Amino acid sequence: MGKFIVKETKSGGFKFDLLATNGQVIATSQVYKSLKTCLAGVDSVKRNAPVALTEDQSEENFETVKFPKFRLYVDKAGEFRFNLSAKNGQIIAVSEGYTTKKNCVNGIASVAKNAVDAPVEQKLAEREE
Repeated sequence: MGKFIVKETKSGGFKFDLLATNGQVIATSQVYKSLKTCLAGVDSVKRNAPVALTEDQSEENFETVKFPKFRLYVDKAGEFRFNLSAKNGQIIAVSEGYTTKKNCVNGIASVAKNAVDAPVEQKLAEREE
């Protein structure tokens, strides 16, 4: 089972990482101003990830899907990435870069699977950039 790790940033905000069962980070949040809003972001990922469809923008003439959705795309460096948007269209989690599309698709599946019942661990004494 995966888990959410909530940390305080050096700038005084809060962010979370979703870790897969193997401990790898599979999604990261933006920096939130308060712990309360960060935890609301975690809840939003838990609600939206399992029902989100994937919009594959790495393909020509891709089909647009409704929110919530995972958006799979190729970044400027040529790596595959995804982000997860909530029902209101706001991005609630982003991925690291993947060298292959297959690995990116697997990352999306991992977020959808692991987010649902992942426990939340707060490491507020450990500040992160």
